Amino acid sequence: MPQQSILIVDDDSIILNSLCEFLNLEGYETIGAGSYKEAIEKLQQRDFSLLITDVSIPDGNGFDLLDYATKNCPSTVIILITGYGSIESAVQAIKSGAHDYLTKPIIDDELLISVERALKQHSLMNENITLKSRLEDKYSMDNIISHDYKMAKIFELVEAVADSKTTILMTGPSGTGKSMLSRAIHYRSSRRDKPFIEISCGAIPEALLESELFGHVRGSFTGAVNDKEGKFLAANGGTIFLDEIATATPALQVKLLRVLQEREFEAIGSNKTVTTDARVILATNVDLREEVAKGNFREDLYYRINVVNIKMPALVERIGDVPLLCDYHLKRFCAAHNKIKLGFTPEAIDTMQRYNWPGNIRELENAVERAVLLSKNTYIDVEDLPQQIIDNALAEVASIEYDGVKGLKEAMIAPERIFIKSALERFNWNRQETAKALKINRTTLYKKMKRCGLEDEALEMGR
Repeated sequence: MPQQSILIVDDDSIILNSLCEFLNLEGYETIGAGSYKEAIEKLQQRDFSLLITDVSIPDGNGFDLLDYATKNCPSTVIILITGYGSIESAVQAIKSGAHDYLTKPIIDDELLISVERALKQHSLMNENITLKSRLEDKYSMDNIISHDYKMAKIFELVEAVADSKTTILMTGPSGTGKSMLSRAIHYRSSRRDKPFIEISCGAIPEALLESELFGHVRGSFTGAVNDKEGKFLAANGGTIFLDEIATATPALQVKLLRVLQEREFEAIGSNKTVTTDARVILATNVDLREEVAKGNFREDLYYRINVVNIKMPALVERIGDVPLLCDYHLKRFCAAHNKIKLGFTPEAIDTMQRYNWPGNIRELENAVERAVLLSKNTYIDVEDLPQQIIDNALAEVASIEYDGVKGLKEAMIAPERIFIKSALERFNWNRQETAKALKINRTTLYKKMKRCGLEDEALEMGR
């Protein structure tokens, strides 16, 4: 199998044939090369799981081959062999990227153990690459489902700042996707190969949060039995996402201001200054300007983190995305739970678009998963939705009653506006398609939009 193939390089044909034969008998596919040039040609022709090379080879040496393979074949693990072993050369080999360093004469058992360990490392490397690729796919911008113009503007902003070091502040209600968007920014940047560290400031006790972020040294406080690396250091070269930043204490805010301005800090109990190159993204679901006015949040820190502000709209502000999100999560949960559902009935979608979604996208995900698990029908209908969504739709209808003041025409403006806006959003504000779906002509739709005050929103959409 290709993932268990081994390239063996030695200018001594007897040793080369012996190693190939021995490892063939152990179940590995082996290919031999007698020179540096031949080895390079074979590495260019195909992928190898493992490269075993003698240090002394014609027209080059094992260290040159090690350097080439490390740069051009990153998934290939390397073992160096030499007839003149020394501690210095072994250290050099390991520092240069070799997995192991063996000396002649080769002992079969030692070689076999080294090969097994090397191939296990190769499998782990491939597994990490696969998992990383899945993470990048999962958190790519393509998985943020929307055709709402507010989200389109956010996507444009992300494209502009993703590959910079600029601090980003995300605001908006809980459940709107701030964490997912922060990961998308990370994986869209040149930092994608470095760590992404997420920490919820509100979920960690006040006394432990500073230690969690900046680390501590042994003995700095009761219970500090070992040195601990903080999240800022762990995220060095990558991205750190601080959620619920408004909950940070005044003392912690001072330390955050310094790390954002100077890129340096000290661990608790240490006098050693540490620098970090972590890109910082912060998020909050409260109005930080109000917190500044109340004296709960430092004004200088607010202006320092509010370089680029991404305001995530509540789901009720992008209600036209509800059908898209429902379809996306339906497919996802059907696959996860091995269920077959073909979609939602129009009545179910209409009911979900009438709901105000206080829990936003997170609540919608839960509603769809519940429906996938509990529905006995091929199509998910109104009765399969959570009771609070059904009750909301019923209450909306029941609330339309004569108040002794408004006439019929005036009273119907609000529900008509909701209905027309919902239809416009479903068809991405295309008036022709919306009018056709509502079974009215385009002129009538335009008049109703004007009466309901929907013209400005249509202009914002460029319609």
